[in-house]
Amino acid sequence: MPTQSPPVTPAAMLIDWDVPITMSDGTVLRADIFRPGSPDVRSPVLLSYGPYGKGLAFQDGYPAAWEIMVRDHPDTAAGTSNLYQNWEVVDPEKWVPHGYACVRVDSRGAGRSPGELNLHSARETQDLYECIEWAGAQTWSNAKVGLAGVSYYASNQWRVAARKPAKLAAIAVWEGYNDRYRESARHGGILCTFSRNWQQMQVATVQHGRGEQGPRNPVTGALVCGPETLTGEELAALRTDMWGELQRRELVDDYYLERTPELENIEVPLLSAANWGGQGLHTRGNFEGYMRAGSPQKWLEVHGGSHWAGFYTDYGVELQRRFFDYFLKGVDTGWSRQPAVQLQVRRADGTFEQRAESSWPLKDTQWTKFYLSALSTLSADVPDTSGTLRYASMGDGLTFMTAPFASQTEITGPAAARLKLSSATSDADLFLVLRLFDPQGKEVVFNGALDPHTPLAQGWLRASHRKLDPDRSQPWRPWHTHDEKQALVPNQPVAVDVEIWPTSIIVPAGYSLGLTVRGKDYEYDGPAASLSNMKNPMRGCGPFVHDDPDDRPASIFDTQVTLHFDSPEDAFLLLPLIPGNES
Repeated sequence: MPTQSPPVTPAAMLIDWDVPITMSDGTVLRADIFRPGSPDVRSPVLLSYGPYGKGLAFQDGYPAAWEIMVRDHPDTAAGTSNLYQNWEVVDPEKWVPHGYACVRVDSRGAGRSPGELNLHSARETQDLYECIEWAGAQTWSNAKVGLAGVSYYASNQWRVAARKPAKLAAIAVWEGYNDRYRESARHGGILCTFSRNWQQMQVATVQHGRGEQGPRNPVTGALVCGPETLTGEELAALRTDMWGELQRRELVDDYYLERTPELENIEVPLLSAANWGGQGLHTRGNFEGYMRAGSPQKWLEVHGGSHWAGFYTDYGVELQRRFFDYFLKGVDTGWSRQPAVQLQVRRADGTFEQRAESSWPLKDTQWTKFYLSALSTLSADVPDTSGTLRYASMGDGLTFMTAPFASQTEITGPAAARLKLSSATSDADLFLVLRLFDPQGKEVVFNGALDPHTPLAQGWLRASHRKLDPDRSQPWRPWHTHDEKQALVPNQPVAVDVEIWPTSIIVPAGYSLGLTVRGKDYEYDGPAASLSNMKNPMRGCGPFVHDDPDDRPASIFDTQVTLHFDSPEDAFLLLPLIPGNES
């Protein structure tokens, strides 16, 4: 039976710990519920469902992330005791006094919920669907449920919203991908090792059944991972081999499709909050989700900075509160006048300027081709030279540079590149890096979602995955099918189109852009950074690296790649120039 705590300050709040929610297959999940102290209050619900352990304190599970957040954004920890802070979900002390019930559900197989841990699966989506319907039917609920949370808690919102639960009234997707293949597992077909390390570091550590081997809830003293302590072998048997599945499945198949929603089926009001610096996870999904969702009521917000902090800042809370108050409470917060797109446009010094827009991509975008040449230049002027350039795929690659910009120039939106290449082997992995350089030739890097030294933007493609879907492709966002491999004939050139994830920068006069083409991950020329919840040192790509030797055997991918410049249309970078910000 759930236990109930006495009210806490700064406002009366009832807490029901470990409330059972029975799923359609009989599995009982556990939820903590934070709600207003008056027993007769019927509140809108903010619900989250995920694998990170609802009883694990943010400060204990993610100490480095907590320290950075509170140091850089003191408002995130102000006005609350921080006793109930939990990784990437709302702080109830900032929402319950405002009239909301906050429901945190441990997903199946995680925390205090038993069952098989099968991440991103259809069963998880069904569980979340049933949790939404359950929460909307409780006596303390006003029958309107909103979904809030970052990352995993955001990603699963796309999937369940496409299923259209009756009680779901609005979703706020804060940095959450939706395409399991393209935005997480395999960038351009290249396997990303983040999922393996993430499961080991953040999920398996709070798997249900760790019992005494796991942490304790600092408020209740209860074991975060349930009362039973299983052996390592027993835990492994209750955890699907996610990494093995990703390794084995190079092409899009039913496994990935099960974990990728039809965004067009989403009808509820949605707020999609993206991060320019989320290179390798989430960013693309927030933009695609906004563009493709079927909802007639949808908004896009784009910010910079760390992956988690903005969600907890006064800015983030106020934005979400205006959204949820409007759709869950019926309060006129002015949201009906909220611009469809709210951007924090990035400057070279790492600061931002906020601006309202009416569409994405931006309405007045001037799509401009910058041509790559055999002289290693990058220019809007059509080159009058031809030739070839060769690079070793495991070296630094080739960098094509613009001349210094004569005036301030804004680039905001998605980008794409076309290359003509040949490889000495049957394949080649392409890593494209859009970079900014100051007048002295030093690269300007930015504080990304996780890595403090990220370039402007990145794109990836395995050349054998170059097949395009003509119906879904746009000049500014090529769409690769990833349904068959088209091996290269050694030394025979082919054309490839590479998607580069959305970015924003106001390029100052005197600064230059560079496009680097290489065969391995970008690396920042400086010391690596680290986070307590990340396994690998971060050298410019954060944890989103592509270093699995089985996916990238040296016999194929440690090769010589040649770029061919037979005509201007063989090699160009398509950039979204935004008029009106020149000086």
